[in-house]
Amino acid sequence: MRDDVARSRRMRVVHDGSRQAPPLLLIHGSGASGACWAPMVPALAAHRHVIRVDLPGCGQSPPAPSYDVSAQAGRVAEVLDELGRGAVAVAGHSSGGYVATALAEQRPDLVRSLALISTGPSPDALLPQPLVLRALLAPPLGALLWPRRTDAMIRRGIGATAARRVEIPDELVADLKVATYGTTREILRRNTAYTVERSVPERLAALVVPLLVIFGAADRRWEPSSAHRYGAVPGARVEMLPGVGHMPMLEAPERTGELLLSFTPSATPET
Repeated sequence: MRDDVARSRRMRVVHDGSRQAPPLLLIHGSGASGACWAPMVPALAAHRHVIRVDLPGCGQSPPAPSYDVSAQAGRVAEVLDELGRGAVAVAGHSSGGYVATALAEQRPDLVRSLALISTGPSPDALLPQPLVLRALLAPPLGALLWPRRTDAMIRRGIGATAARRVEIPDELVADLKVATYGTTREILRRNTAYTVERSVPERLAALVVPLLVIFGAADRRWEPSSAHRYGAVPGARVEMLPGVGHMPMLEAPERTGELLLSFTPSATPET
């Protein structure tokens, strides 16, 4: 593993696997960090050059002037340009799928294929959120509870979105603990604005990029049946994971990793 946080001040970038392997970029969801992918990384890194980022204001990345989805995608594009790997396979979890989609909209030259994991297609698919998340995020109570969060409370919040018992990486808990309430609320607000403007399937239907959608059949944040709305995207492949909730990377890392490896290119194209 190599951490490029000192080299790129825009975002923390962590590399795993051989630099000669086909690149796979992993983008986390709202307020999380690249640590959320940890259970999958060893298997992925055996076959891919895995690139994980902490989006601005999340994990170990510094805050940014704007958390608009398009602005976040622009910063990811800057990192990819800096790495000089050309087009990469991109996977995004939850709202990380919005950043991945915006990246494909802005810079189709950088996106070879796109995988969305637990990415809600539009605001009307959002389910009533677990009580612990509502308490932590909804004002005014959230603003009071946020600074008092314990590791156990953070673990309960993550676990509430899963459909089965999960092992939560300590690094992810630590990264979530340093996230600020104001930044997290702003990120959520900007994510909603992105999907209100135009749904994700509608955006992707206008692009030409191979698409894999992975959804837990027991997702507790998004209506699981909404995954099939991505069927409107020409050539889209939709995979439902039985008994899995909103966190396939933690709940079913082996199967999720297998799907990503089978979908993403197994060889780097000649340039």
